[in-house]
Amino acid sequence: MHVLVVHNRYASAQPSGENKVVDQEVALLRGAGHRVGVFERRSDDIAARSLPAKAALPFLVPWNPGVRAELAARLRAERPDVVHVHNVFPLLSPAVLAACADAGVPVVATLHNYTQVCPPGTLQRDGRPCTECVGAAPLPAVRHGCYRGSRLATVPLAVSLSVNRRRWWTGVERFFCISAAQREVLVRAGMPAGRLAVKHNFVPDPDARRTGAGEHLLYLGRLAEAKGVRLLMAAWDEIAAGGGAGVPLVIAGTGPLEPEVTTWAAGRDDVRYVGLYDTEECRRAVARSVAVLAPSTWLEAFGLVVVEAMAAGVPVVAAGHGAFVELVEDGRTGLLHRPGDAASLASCVRRITADPALGREMGEAARRRYEQGFSPAVGLERLVEGYRTAIAGRSGGGDGPPPTGNEHTGPRRGHPRGRDGGSR
Repeated sequence: MHVLVVHNRYASAQPSGENKVVDQEVALLRGAGHRVGVFERRSDDIAARSLPAKAALPFLVPWNPGVRAELAARLRAERPDVVHVHNVFPLLSPAVLAACADAGVPVVATLHNYTQVCPPGTLQRDGRPCTECVGAAPLPAVRHGCYRGSRLATVPLAVSLSVNRRRWWTGVERFFCISAAQREVLVRAGMPAGRLAVKHNFVPDPDARRTGAGEHLLYLGRLAEAKGVRLLMAAWDEIAAGGGAGVPLVIAGTGPLEPEVTTWAAGRDDVRYVGLYDTEECRRAVARSVAVLAPSTWLEAFGLVVVEAMAAGVPVVAAGHGAFVELVEDGRTGLLHRPGDAASLASCVRRITADPALGREMGEAARRRYEQGFSPAVGLERLVEGYRTAIAGRSGGGDGPPPTGNEHTGPRRGHPRGRDGGSR
């Protein structure tokens, strides 16, 4: 199969689960013998642009005619079987869909967040869930400055959502939702249910697996309010006041809350802030963990770090909402705390650190869950299945009813096992 992947890469200064997923899927497909091209832009390149070019960028977010022409020409020259679209903000724009229509090539799109119904894609405002724009015009997002706290910066995203909504919903043959929880939100918002299928992200099988009880608790990801970083600090202070957890907390990542985290961790022997780890350091840190912590306050559409932990045989303590409730079986592969509740998070951390036998049992169950549902073999099958469905839909060769979206919400009996891994 000949696939062209379309993606605007996020800035490299901060961890990006989407970049990681794209790279892993491209490598997976190529390793299986498929021909895969990449059409991309890099947000890192914005800094080198001239001032006039930077000033013009917001006007190109809803529609970039240059990208449409460039991509259409490439599609006509290469004639791929299918185009797989990931992120198009800010340098590509939904004009990529028009280019695919111009060339008559079917499109699948992975929905990594909620940008189809929420301009910043988080369904959160001021640290709390927010659905004001879901199913309606995104004027509240502009009024509240939901993207980076700026009304001006939010306008291009709101305009793009408004003017391109129908183009997305009619121009994509198959949407990959990365969790059933995400699909449910999008269907309620009015997206075409028959085009939304659940395809969990896969994770490569890590080189390192946990062999003992673990030596630390690990937070691995972006240092941002939505990721529950402040909640984690409050819970850890409560644990410390009660005598500690017996193992240190390691925080790895970078983001807007980095100065606050650095100050909070300074001078403490129960906390280590280690900055941004590379891929190999991440794998080693996960494999040495008693548990990986995922206290997000927003409704995560997936949560790659959760599956990375499972792949390494490590249990997870995660917020009990969003995709986490389908990734983590509470009490079996990890623990779920009440979302936004520091005391509940602290209680779960105490429980998992106080009982090494429970931690080992959960880690083994987590590894089995990974093998059944998130390995490369499973990921490859579901990718190719989605591509074939999109191609058949464009050619009118579909042979069955529209998908319900529930085909891949859990592991299958007898499914081929493979070796794979994940991301944040």
